[in-house]
Amino acid sequence: MTKLLITRRLPEANLETAQAEFDVTLRYAEAPLTPEEARAALAEYDAILPTLGDAFTAAAFADPDPRCRIVANFGVGYNHIDVAAAKARGITVTNTPGAVTDATADIALTLILMTARRAGEGERLVRAGGWRGWQPTQMLGMHVTGKTLGVIGMGRIGQAIARRCHAGFGMDVVFHNRSTLPELSVAARQLDSARAVAAAADILVVAVPGGAETHHLVGQDVFEAMPPHAIFVNIARGDVVDEAALIAALAAGRIAGAGLDVYEFEPKVPRALTEMENVTLLPHLGTAALEVREAMGQLALDNLFAFFNGDPVPNPV
Repeated sequence: MTKLLITRRLPEANLETAQAEFDVTLRYAEAPLTPEEARAALAEYDAILPTLGDAFTAAAFADPDPRCRIVANFGVGYNHIDVAAAKARGITVTNTPGAVTDATADIALTLILMTARRAGEGERLVRAGGWRGWQPTQMLGMHVTGKTLGVIGMGRIGQAIARRCHAGFGMDVVFHNRSTLPELSVAARQLDSARAVAAAADILVVAVPGGAETHHLVGQDVFEAMPPHAIFVNIARGDVVDEAALIAALAAGRIAGAGLDVYEFEPKVPRALTEMENVTLLPHLGTAALEVREAMGQLALDNLFAFFNGDPVPNPV
């Protein structure tokens, strides 16, 4: 029977499906695989189902003839996997797009509203017993209706965010994308650079995939282009943003606030961010709903089933 390593616990429905088809080893540790552990796993198992943070770096693929033939990632982001190194060893890499789109877009809206309307700050005030009652000028935030949304990365998730903001809040939408997108699911205007989008937006959201091509895509130049009343939201990958540049922009008051679900050195969150009242911080909740995680697990398993049946995998990277 095909030996499959699942690197962290999945929903029970996914585990039952996997165990019916494969000889499953379930790793119970919460910490991600180190490069050394990943290398050992590649030598021991026919297939691996990893997830965020498992360090399938170039060093993990150092052995010239590993046993593993497929790495079926649980998640759409795969910047923790050196895909080129995997392919050089003849290893297929897959991911789980589609299942995460709506849930991640919903978290983007959560961060937009919480940051614009100072909801996190207000909730902390109430919990601390510091609220003294309603006042006409208390905790005034940004009214999001009718504002301009800027999106960097207009793929599935970027378009889902744009649809919600346009239809629900009457926002105009501008965006930057690496390729020209003549047809979209939402009315939006494509601009020629991330900086141009930043300059035009009241709310700037980054929704690009992680990886070498997008590392520090958003940095000092983008933050300097944003209007001082604007807020920044990241639901992509932490290292897409130069976190030091973001902290500097917030500390200097160059932007009004930020909403973050991901961090450059996750799970480490800089104290400079945790101490800022105008920053909303979530613990990577983008897909944290049971039915969404089950759908992600099923997509990962569908990739494995197709591969070992000799069929094309549905979601190759």
